[in-house]
Amino acid sequence: MEQYNVTGMSCAACSARVEKAVSKVPGVTSCSVSLLTNSMGVEGTASSSAIIVAVTEAGYGASLKGAEKAQGGSASDYDGMLKDTETPKMKKRLIVSVCLLIPLMYFSMGHMMWGWPLPTFFDGNHIAMGLVQLLFTVAIMVVNQKFFISGFKSLAHRAPNMDTLVALGSTASFVYSVYALFAMTGAQVRGDMDAVMSYMHEFYFESAAMILTLITVGKMLEARSKGKTTDALKSLMKLAPKTAVLRKDGVEKEVPIEQVRIGDLFVVRPGENIPVDGIVREGNSAVNEAALTGESIPADKAPGDPVSAATLNQSGYLVCEATRIGEDTTLSQIIKMVSDAAATKAPIAKVADRVSGIFVPAVITIALITIAVWLLTGKDIGFALARGISVLVISCPCALGLATPVAIMVGNGMGAKHGTMFKTAVSLEETGKIQIVALDKTGTITSGEPEVTDILPADGYTEEELLKKAYALEKKSEHPLARAILTLAEERKLSAAEIEDFQAVPGNGLTGSLNGKKLAGGNLSFISKESTVSGQLSEKAAALSEEGKTPLFFAENGHLMGIIAVADVIKEDSPRAIQELKNMGIHVVMLTGDNERTARAIGKQAGVDEVVAGVLPDGKEAVISELKKKGRVAMVGDGINDAPALTRADIGIAIGAGTDIAIDAADIVLMKSRLSDVPAAIRLSRATLRNIHENLFWAFIYNIIGIPLAAGVWIPIFGWTLNPMFGAAAMSLSSFCVVTNALRLNLFKMGDASHDRKRKDALGSQKLIEKSGSAAPQNKGGENMTLKVEGMMCGHCEARVKKALEEIDGVVSAEVSHEKGTAVVTLSKEVPAEILKKAVEDAGYKVLA
Repeated sequence: MEQYNVTGMSCAACSARVEKAVSKVPGVTSCSVSLLTNSMGVEGTASSSAIIVAVTEAGYGASLKGAEKAQGGSASDYDGMLKDTETPKMKKRLIVSVCLLIPLMYFSMGHMMWGWPLPTFFDGNHIAMGLVQLLFTVAIMVVNQKFFISGFKSLAHRAPNMDTLVALGSTASFVYSVYALFAMTGAQVRGDMDAVMSYMHEFYFESAAMILTLITVGKMLEARSKGKTTDALKSLMKLAPKTAVLRKDGVEKEVPIEQVRIGDLFVVRPGENIPVDGIVREGNSAVNEAALTGESIPADKAPGDPVSAATLNQSGYLVCEATRIGEDTTLSQIIKMVSDAAATKAPIAKVADRVSGIFVPAVITIALITIAVWLLTGKDIGFALARGISVLVISCPCALGLATPVAIMVGNGMGAKHGTMFKTAVSLEETGKIQIVALDKTGTITSGEPEVTDILPADGYTEEELLKKAYALEKKSEHPLARAILTLAEERKLSAAEIEDFQAVPGNGLTGSLNGKKLAGGNLSFISKESTVSGQLSEKAAALSEEGKTPLFFAENGHLMGIIAVADVIKEDSPRAIQELKNMGIHVVMLTGDNERTARAIGKQAGVDEVVAGVLPDGKEAVISELKKKGRVAMVGDGINDAPALTRADIGIAIGAGTDIAIDAADIVLMKSRLSDVPAAIRLSRATLRNIHENLFWAFIYNIIGIPLAAGVWIPIFGWTLNPMFGAAAMSLSSFCVVTNALRLNLFKMGDASHDRKRKDALGSQKLIEKSGSAAPQNKGGENMTLKVEGMMCGHCEARVKKALEEIDGVVSAEVSHEKGTAVVTLSKEVPAEILKKAVEDAGYKVLA
């Protein structure tokens, strides 16, 4: 997406006009214009020059963002976009307007209505009084000339906007007042004092001036509030250092951040912010990453660990190697995501855009009809004109245009502050409507790294002795489960003796010699050949398996030493997060490649509604397709191997992306590895959508009530009239109220689950997939299916797996390799993945994926 700055827009009608003009340019596939940030996002093959010409011909200005910089996209490039330049200009205009308005009101209303004193020169000199009002009004109109230039320019382009309404209302008041002044002058020359006094009351100079001043008040308040919507991003960008300390040939030198190159070594002292993304080469420290992830607890960093720009080095001296600079840093990607989201349009915004496109011409028509009707009923031109002017100035397309983008911008800022990145306005709106959440088990519900959960020594052995000997044996193993034992032993600072005659035995086992004694370790079937397993320990092992854990047995010289259970443990916050999702009325499904028993055990611990087991990586997409038939689906995964499923889902959520953001596949990127951020993101989406509905309601209801009141519909019934000045005040207030209401989102607590409610379209906990694994790919004739098999050590293992698979009806052939750990199956008809898995597992091997 290419982004442009757009100038000259004042309301939703302007943004609709620009969008319409750019969409007509050949090669443009999509265009969205943001009134809030005065920016435009364009996708397609059209040249930037053609797009800028289209905007210019529509009556506005445009320039390519970052065109003045050779390398755009770094954090500092967004400073200009987010800097509030409008409020100071509006403030200056307002001060001058008020200084001119006070004496004008004194002359027009203070003296005439309440008899306030004036210099003797004005006694009986009604023409002088009129001329003074004229001069002050002209001065105020010159100060606020932008309304007239923009308004009449838009009218000339047949695309009237809010400025057109203000300009027409103010001009009509002024022109009629000038006519009354000249008519009064003629009456005074004729000596007709009754006519003179009559015309004195026909002056609307103060209305013309007051309309402009009050609209400027509204615009200033609106600009100030709009500036606050980007506070979250501004505070993030302030953290980005402007300089870095490079170390070259042992010499440290401070340079501007733009001079840092990939591969450079940079130094970060305690209390300093890290300038660019990199990898720690020397030193240890605690780094506060709250700016990017929202996580308040500092992360420990050691050589080899990644660090990110804008994070704070708290304790140690670090030497790092730069890996990402400029627009590639995590910080710049976050800012770009939020900026792109602001430049896109939520579906609900299109309703307001359609209304805004016809709103201004409709209001002008209503104003003309109002004037004509009152003239036909016998009212004088002054009364009829006042009603028409009131209709023009009270009508506000601005509130309609701002209702959605301000809420989207504040919602995005809130998400960014807490490590939740919504890539588009659509994803922020649609996330709250999700009915089903599909969770990938590994790395999402669980930590993704196996851990030791239980140590059960047999009689005659201590826990430490069992762990020490298991550590010695597993130290030479490359099995993933061995890492769990090594990690625990190293944490307990145990030393491992050197194993001799180490051998990885076919059938999931290890053997070796320690001090002349034979050690063996492996699964139950393997260890049963080496030693006798008591009934008590067998029962405990079965119970561990039921809980989704893998029991590893260890024996010494034929005597069982005990069991060490290893499992991919559930993250601490996963059960709470899943319960929060269920409290919202969301159906939670867990997807895993594990066998049915293990999957059900983990699913029960996590508290999910439904488990789909035996799903291979390429089958997740099929499961999502099946679930989409039942409702709106969000898929939560790591964003890399889950990419097809993330893309297939209505909303793809990449969790635990950290500095390696899987941007392409997901709609939402969660910077932390916490599942609790998923319900928080849904909660924020619902709050934002609720805020948009409130804004649109008030914007529509304001116009529905205001326009009939201004037109004088209630005069015959209740006698209610509306002075144009009060109409202008109401117009200013409407936009201010909408923006202020959106700012309330800054007070929203994303982690507070106490107000969660179920939606009316909640699916509950009924089963959506008829049979576990049935949504996994049902392979058709002639297709290949690859199984990743663990435990094969030699050609004999290959032969057993091949025989087991080829005995299945529908399997034409199976090519098995113990070196690759795969079995490629060719099928003649549809065969469920679960049947293939079961055949391999019955042969004594494990299917990983």
